[in-house]
Amino acid sequence: MSKVAFYTLGCKVNFYDTEAMWQLFKKEGYEQVDFESRAADVYVINTCTVTNTGDKKSRQIIRRAVRRNPDAVIAVTGCYAQTSPAEILAIEGVDLVVGTQDRDKLMTYVADIQAERRPVNAVRNIMKTREFEELDVPDFADHTRAFLKIQEGCNNFCTFCIIPWSRGLSRSRSPESVLAQARQLVASGYKEIVLTGIHTGGYGDDLENYRLADLLRDLDQVDGLERIRISSIEASQIDDAMIEVLNGSKKCAGIFTSRCRRATTRC
Repeated sequence: MSKVAFYTLGCKVNFYDTEAMWQLFKKEGYEQVDFESRAADVYVINTCTVTNTGDKKSRQIIRRAVRRNPDAVIAVTGCYAQTSPAEILAIEGVDLVVGTQDRDKLMTYVADIQAERRPVNAVRNIMKTREFEELDVPDFADHTRAFLKIQEGCNNFCTFCIIPWSRGLSRSRSPESVLAQARQLVASGYKEIVLTGIHTGGYGDDLENYRLADLLRDLDQVDGLERIRISSIEASQIDDAMIEVLNGSKKCAGIFTSRCRRATTRC
């Protein structure tokens, strides 16, 4: 049985994306092994680029994977991969750079590289992407609560932040897809779901007459779901509609904690 090992740096969204990529390998019959303790046939490093430290750490982990098994396929994804693919491909031993889109094609890329060992730069211009990348995670190992990614990217373009360039513009997962995934998670035994995204409070910015408050209202009607959480949300996104939903929800009790100009909502 072929083996795959993952190493994830950065935010909760990256950890969700890694879980989603694992599902792709799992469907192909791969066994997941610990990055540090067992050699793998494929190494997937999900990188971060929010700071220079993130870039440096990502490079260190990539080189560590190459040393662990020089014959393995070394695949690099995530924000650092999206913004600096050439820099990563310059590291000897790297076979594939994917970025923060087209992860659904990962298995095709890996198979092609295994058949013909040639480095592949699969990174595209993230600013041209307008569709949410559908990557489902039906279960989470060693977690009693499930995470559900509902949004990607950011439109704010703050002068100090690289996120729009690494994740692209804000894209919302369709309400139908979110609700279907929520029902699947409940059917898998999860009673609590954490909604997550790059700019979670911006959910619905690209939808017509449907915002985060509407999504919470619909999720409240999902049978078997007992608790809904929002991983993080900016205080400016907490409007009257959101407060009304939280106050009237059977499954949400709004608890807002201001920290670094952000409010964390625990429902």
